[in-house]
Amino acid sequence: MDIIETIKDQIANNTILLYMKGSPNAPQCGFSARAAQAVMACGEKFAYVDILQNPEIRAELPKYANWPTFPQLWVKGELVGGSDIITEMFEKGELQSLIKEAAGSAA
Repeated sequence: MDIIETIKDQIANNTILLYMKGSPNAPQCGFSARAAQAVMACGEKFAYVDILQNPEIRAELPKYANWPTFPQLWVKGELVGGSDIITEMFEKGELQSLIKEAAGSAA
């Protein structure tokens, strides 16, 4: 399968998806750590892809998303943003609403 098709498939099949360096419980950079902590604090299940284990995704996703950095949070097929946006939304309570609504609609 083409890597762009793989990315599209991951985004389509995971309501809440975090592309990050490492895993939520063992992040490999500070930005990924902050993003994962914010998403985990919302209390809903989410999928993640460790881009360090997937160099093709690491290379191609920024082009596909038109977003140059990681982490990247995708909710219901839409790119939410990176670490700063995720953290800011969490602090305002917007991320919790977005995640809860997405998780509720997926159930």
